[in-house]
Amino acid sequence: MPTRHDIRNVAIVAHVDHGKTTLVDAMLKQAGAFAAHAAESLDDRMMDSNDLEREKGITILAKNTAVKYHPKDGGDVITINIIDTPGHADFGGEVERGLSMVDAVVLLVDASEGPLPQTRFVLRKALQARMPVILCINKTDRPDSRIDEVVNETYDLFLDLDADEDQIEFPIVYACARDGIASLTKPENGTVPADSDNLEPFFSTILSHVPAPEYDEAAPLQAHVTNLDADNFLGRIALLRVEQGELRKGQTVAWIKRDGTISNVRITELMMTEALTRKPAEVAGPGDICAVAGIPDIMIGETLADPENPIALPLITVDEPAISMVIGTNTSPLVGRGGTGKGAQAKSAVKDRKVTARQVKDRLDRELIGNVSLRVLDTERPDAWEVQGRGELALAILVEQMRREGFELTIGKPQVVTRVVDGKVQEPVERLTVDVPEEHMGAVTQLMGVRKGRMDNMSNHGSGWVRMEFVVPSRGLIGFRTEFLTNTRGTGIAHSIHEGHEPWFGTLTTRNNGSLVADRAGAVTAFAMTNLQERGVLFTDPGTEVYEGMIVGENSRADDMDVNITKEKKLTNMRSSSADSFEAIVPPRKLSLEQSLEFCRDDECVEVTPEAVRIRKVVLDQKERGRTASRAKHN
Repeated sequence: MPTRHDIRNVAIVAHVDHGKTTLVDAMLKQAGAFAAHAAESLDDRMMDSNDLEREKGITILAKNTAVKYHPKDGGDVITINIIDTPGHADFGGEVERGLSMVDAVVLLVDASEGPLPQTRFVLRKALQARMPVILCINKTDRPDSRIDEVVNETYDLFLDLDADEDQIEFPIVYACARDGIASLTKPENGTVPADSDNLEPFFSTILSHVPAPEYDEAAPLQAHVTNLDADNFLGRIALLRVEQGELRKGQTVAWIKRDGTISNVRITELMMTEALTRKPAEVAGPGDICAVAGIPDIMIGETLADPENPIALPLITVDEPAISMVIGTNTSPLVGRGGTGKGAQAKSAVKDRKVTARQVKDRLDRELIGNVSLRVLDTERPDAWEVQGRGELALAILVEQMRREGFELTIGKPQVVTRVVDGKVQEPVERLTVDVPEEHMGAVTQLMGVRKGRMDNMSNHGSGWVRMEFVVPSRGLIGFRTEFLTNTRGTGIAHSIHEGHEPWFGTLTTRNNGSLVADRAGAVTAFAMTNLQERGVLFTDPGTEVYEGMIVGENSRADDMDVNITKEKKLTNMRSSSADSFEAIVPPRKLSLEQSLEFCRDDECVEVTPEAVRIRKVVLDQKERGRTASRAKHN
């Protein structure tokens, strides 16, 4: 079959924080994608263009870029299309979509941490797609690097995932992406490769091991939609890979929808990616990754084909969701009032607030267009919807994005998505990998015992750290991270990946302490906080506005306690013989959105506004909660 030797399509996959985006930065700079004066002023992690990605230091959306590589032997310029994929398991749908665009993958592995859960996940997907793999051992300059052991662990992982002989004969590149250096010769542990000062060996490995796209000259047009974007002037933009034939600007093509219906549409704009920008193009051939405009309702997984002979490509499939939570409109007494509800500034801030059920539903429907791993289901209530996704982080990121857009929401406690097989309920389980100092080993095993986790593997590298692998129900990991960091004094590292489904594990008790619940509306006073701080850990500052049913702290005991946190000190006109004793207020614990979702119990939910994240009871009325508890006790 004829091949296009002027193009290569490759995805860079790895566990979170192993250096994918940093490597892409170095490739862009060294391939001359920017002028010399511009390259000096560029930020790190150029591909992480989203505000949330920069804040959290992770890649959330798969993105593509292209570099023009000039071979050292003076041959023709070769375009290398690079897909930068997320490293977090919760965004696995982005990885699966990215793999559908490429012909090979670069598996990036940290020279110290070795293969971790997400490494296993992305490698399994690549091997299932029968793709060749290039192994890149990154961060060889880490003082604790152990290159030989990591290479052996990667070979074991390939064997564990049933790789065939061709796939296991992979080339190995050793790199320090931060310095933009790669080599085919193994350096000493803790050092940068000495026989190279650039990424030339890495580029040459890509050219020799990534297959050039093959095509059939007689085949009709077929192009697969793999991603969506939007432009203020062009409207919806579809990113696609041309599998067969040619796509031209102004061409009329057959649009094959997900339901199988076909309609003819015209390509009004055709663009190709060069570095970080899209540039207009006239034609895209087999193997090209391009962007087209002019089809307002096109969806991921659909096909653009020849009008005379429309042949659909297979739809992109992703793994089933494992975690769900109910997202609805804000139903608290402070709805639409901003941070405090006082002052002209607060009033102008809430003018564009989105608080209606229609606005929330429209936003969730828009998210479904570009997020293939998400599902939205109706509930019994007209103002709330069940949103299902891969994990807690993926759902929390969605809520955080909506919050920044001005939405006010009520979020229910995350739940697992179960299924019934042969009349028995099954729940999702995760493979959890934990790296902790040896002295915290007992605390972690005790923590996992409570959460019904069973240890699958344990290894000690002799460096004072222990790596343990557990298989644990996904339910047990809701609220796990905060407690884990507390028990390991912030030193532990934990990563998990979806492992399948197992029979229901039974009742889990993950939070032992109850809540401190405000019993009336008002502003928090320092006097009340001083008296309450011995009862537990408080979450609010003095002056914060609270309402009945809002959770203001964590009780030191197992049951909930209704408290008056707005109590003021009684003042008299008699001068005290002794000066007021000023007691120091313990600084309150500030919970992030993810921590608030982890903290929730079944009868609690999270109120999210652009200014604040509050935890509250589902039933705000104190007497009604008491009656419900009494009925449950007697029944």
